[in-house]
Amino acid sequence: MADVRSIPFGVTGIDAGLGGGGLRAGALHEAAALTCSLVDDAAATLFLAGIAAREALSSGRPVVWASCRNDLYAPGVEQAGLASADVIYAQPRDDAALLAVVEDALRDGTPCAVVAEASKVSMVATRRLQLAAADADIPVLLLRRHRGRDRDPLSDPSAAWTRWRIASAPSERLDPARVGRARWLVELARQRGGEGFSLIVEGCDETGRLAVPAVSAHRAVETAGTVRHAAA
Repeated sequence: MADVRSIPFGVTGIDAGLGGGGLRAGALHEAAALTCSLVDDAAATLFLAGIAAREALSSGRPVVWASCRNDLYAPGVEQAGLASADVIYAQPRDDAALLAVVEDALRDGTPCAVVAEASKVSMVATRRLQLAAADADIPVLLLRRHRGRDRDPLSDPSAAWTRWRIASAPSERLDPARVGRARWLVELARQRGGEGFSLIVEGCDETGRLAVPAVSAHRAVETAGTVRHAAA
């Protein structure tokens, strides 16, 4: 059996909890903001941008970013390591066309990763994306958008290899003249063949890498608490 390629986060608290020591490369991975707030939505977007940025830096290949919206803030994404020059943007008319764009990009094989934003994706569609990602050995990073204030985007069934919830967290307290690095609550709601977990991390730097705050790993996990939502 051929070795399965993984994409490490470089954070022990995350990689140790993932089978293979990182994200499975040829697979579908989903992330959603923990709430419908703009700060949580931004954190989830940048979480996926950081994964794509690390793949782009290591492979020298572009990332395809597909969304039916036109509100992606390129300078913010670049701060997470994903430069505009490394991104091929696609804006299909609806979610059905978006999924077709993703499959076409995977068949073409040009991108190192595909990021897609969608509000509603059926179980059948996620199976197709998972199979296509596995065949191409290219990660598909699906940002599941909130469709209502009280509706969890990850409540719908999915064939994704991993499913994540991301939220903003209080940053380090600094003097008024300085701004602390953003912190996120990263919660793995589900992974195939493994358990979920949650912890606090520092947000992506200019290379797309996360970091552990300057506290012990035990205390970081204790602060975040256990996974608070049942896996879908």
